[in-house]
Amino acid sequence: MKIELKHLDDLALGSVFLATGGGGDPYVPRLIAEQAIKQFGPVEVIDPSELNDDAYVVAIGSVGAPTVSLELLPSVEDAANTLAAFEKHVGKTVDAVASFEIGGGNSLIPLVAAVGRGLPVIDGDGMGRALPEAQMMSYAIAGVKPTPALAYDYAGNIATFSTNSTEVYERHIRSLAMAAGGMITTAEHPMTGRELKDSIIPGTLLFSIKLGQTLRENRGLATEMLAPLQALFKDSIYGECRLIYTGKVIDKATRIVGGYDIGEATIESFDSSDSPLSVSIKNEYLLARKGEKVVTSVPDLIVIVDYETSTPINAERLRYGQRVAVFAVGCPQFYRSEEALKVVSPRCFGFDFDYVALEDI
Repeated sequence: MKIELKHLDDLALGSVFLATGGGGDPYVPRLIAEQAIKQFGPVEVIDPSELNDDAYVVAIGSVGAPTVSLELLPSVEDAANTLAAFEKHVGKTVDAVASFEIGGGNSLIPLVAAVGRGLPVIDGDGMGRALPEAQMMSYAIAGVKPTPALAYDYAGNIATFSTNSTEVYERHIRSLAMAAGGMITTAEHPMTGRELKDSIIPGTLLFSIKLGQTLRENRGLATEMLAPLQALFKDSIYGECRLIYTGKVIDKATRIVGGYDIGEATIESFDSSDSPLSVSIKNEYLLARKGEKVVTSVPDLIVIVDYETSTPINAERLRYGQRVAVFAVGCPQFYRSEEALKVVSPRCFGFDFDYVALEDI
């Protein structure tokens, strides 16, 4: 399949839903992708199985605090320049580009990097959602090393990385993002086609387009959106989809700590008949609870949408007074494995409880 101009709105909309509040605002990356496709033509998307085992693939996207992306806007050249500089750094030609998360902005940036070179983009990503840290990628969990990696900032400065662990890489890349104003573009987790097939969460790019189409065609009250969403998710890698709360945002506070957006939002039911819902944020929506009762938690997906239109709302755009609905969606099975939960369970984010799958709550 080729991603054309007509797919971009649905891709941006669907990927914001899967991004669980993170992944960066897609507005500017969508405009950049539109310009790139107008200039170079549609973007080829291939299934991971179509890739040769000895192919050379690299993941490309933005790293930083999503709040900064509303002010430090990406340029048209950032993604392509990052890819070109990476190839020069490693002395190899890349055969395909992958996403490291199916986030709003980060689902579009790989398209921009690939289209000018005529490279395919892999249908899939390294998270199946958005998560804040590099060691939480499926690539890293499956053993793919993050380096050699390269970062490109808004002023065209380049930094390269060679680290002995993903945890060290995460600290270093996050520090650079902070030093560079809060947001950078990176090329990282280079891997062979075989390694990608063994580590990627497959199918998420094209699924995002279907999801965006569903949201657009059924645009309206979130309560009426539940049935079409459940029909779509039921046969996907995600499975369960629930509407867990409706109400008004009565408090929301985040601040940038260590290169992440950290904070919490509180939502009160419209008629005040239900306990308020608290949603914890670290770039993404991580935990929803009423008082001490956990309603759902990472790595399952928490999605906040506008109540009247069902349009998903990124965490950096969530505001006091907004009327919203909150959906919970199961995560890909990969993230329920013992190895994955070592780095993405609620305890990894400082919460004092074990993960319980959405279907068991």
